[in-house]
Amino acid sequence: MSKLDELLKELCPNGIKFVPLWSVTTWDKKFNGVARDMQSAINPHKYYLATDFNAIEDEKGDVPYIPTGIIDKKRFTTEDKAGDFLREGEIVCIPWGGTPNVKYHKGKYVTGDNRICTSNDTAKLDNRFLYHLLSSRIDEIASYYRGAGIQHPSMLSVLSMRIPVPPLEVQREIVRILDNFTELTAELTAELTARKKQYEYYRDTLLSKNNIDAVRIVDICKSISSGGTPKSSVKEYYGGSIPWLRTQEVNFSEIKQTEIFITEEGLRNSSAKWIPAHCVIVAMYGATVGRVAINTIPLTTNQACCNLEIDDKVANYRYVFYCLKNKYRFIKSLGQGSQTNINLQVVKDIKIPLPPLNEQNKLVAVLDNFEKICNDLNIGLPAEIEARQKQYEFYRDQLLTFAENGETILTDRQTDRQTDRQTDRAESD
Repeated sequence: MSKLDELLKELCPNGIKFVPLWSVTTWDKKFNGVARDMQSAINPHKYYLATDFNAIEDEKGDVPYIPTGIIDKKRFTTEDKAGDFLREGEIVCIPWGGTPNVKYHKGKYVTGDNRICTSNDTAKLDNRFLYHLLSSRIDEIASYYRGAGIQHPSMLSVLSMRIPVPPLEVQREIVRILDNFTELTAELTAELTARKKQYEYYRDTLLSKNNIDAVRIVDICKSISSGGTPKSSVKEYYGGSIPWLRTQEVNFSEIKQTEIFITEEGLRNSSAKWIPAHCVIVAMYGATVGRVAINTIPLTTNQACCNLEIDDKVANYRYVFYCLKNKYRFIKSLGQGSQTNINLQVVKDIKIPLPPLNEQNKLVAVLDNFEKICNDLNIGLPAEIEARQKQYEFYRDQLLTFAENGETILTDRQTDRQTDRQTDRAESD
C-alpha cells in the first residue's frame, strides 16, 4: 500500500468532502450573473493585452507576463516598467477569452486578461493542488466557454463546479507525486531550450556574414501581396474548400493546413487571393507582427499577411525564411501605432545578405537539420516531452478522480500491476 493509500484510509475513511469552487476561492473581479454571496471578496487586478505589453517588454526583466494563450515563449518586464500593474502571490488562472487552459504561478507577475483565483485558506486548500485539479477538469471548463467569435467562459458555471477537498496531507501527497512528473518534463524542456539556443547561435552566425552584399526583399521576389477577409456576416462565404490563413497561424513554421476554409463566392467577393506553395509569409498586424512562416500548399490569406513569392533564380525561399526569422525582433520594432502594425512597403525594404545560390542551399541544409532536431515531434526530445506530458495527464486524472463517498481510482490500482509499479516509482522519487 502506498503512502497516499494509507493517508486516504487514515484521514478520510468516510469519504471526501465536495464543495462548490466559489466557496473556497477568491477571484479577480465581480462577475455578471453571479450572486453577491458567492463573491464576498475580490482580488482586483490590472490587465495587459498582449499588444499593450509590447511597450513594457524587457528581455532582461525578471517579472513574467502571464498571457491568456498557451505559453509558447516566456515574456518579461521589470518592476519599474510594470508600475501599478505589478502583482505578487500564488495564483491559478484561466483565460477570459480564447482557448481554455489552466496556469499556475507563484511570485511577482503582470497578467493578460485572465480570470485569476487563489485559495481562501491554504490550510484547507493548497493552490498547487487546485491547479492540478482544475487542469484535470479542463474539458468541463472548456464546455462553459461560449460565443460565435472569441469564446468567453460562463463564470457562474465555473464557480459552481463542485470540487473535492481532501485533507491537506492528502492534497500535498498528490501534489508531490504529480510535481515529480512535471519536474521531469521541465528538465527535458530545459534541455530542449538549450538545444534551441545552440541552434539560434549557429543560425545567427551563419546568416550574419558581414562581407556579403545585402539586398532588399522586393528585389528577390516575383510578387508581393496581401490578402483579404470575406465578410464574416455572410455564412455562404465560409465552410468551403479553399484554405484561408490568418496571422495567428503564422508562427515560424511550415503551414500545411489552415484552421478556416472559405468558398469560391467568398474568394470572389473579397480581396483574398491565391498564393502558390513555398511563399514566405510575414505577419503584419498586432501581437504576431514580424512572425514568419512558409506555406507548403497553395492557399489564400487575410489582409494582415504579407506574401512573398521568391524568385528561385536568385534566392532559396527557405533561406529567405531563415533570414527573416532571424530578423524577427528587428521587424517587430518597425511597427507603428497602438497595435505596432507594419505594411507591405516596410517588408519590401527589409534587407538580407544574399550569397550565391549554391551557398544559400548549403546553409538551408544545415539549418533544416537543426530545425528538425529541435521541432520534429516524431524524434528526440520533443517526442520524449510529449510522452512525459501524456503520462502526467494520465496519472493526474487517476489521482484526482474522487467519488463523493471517498472512493478513488487509486483503490483499483491493485488490479493493474503495471500502473501500480509506475505510480509507486513516481511516489518514491
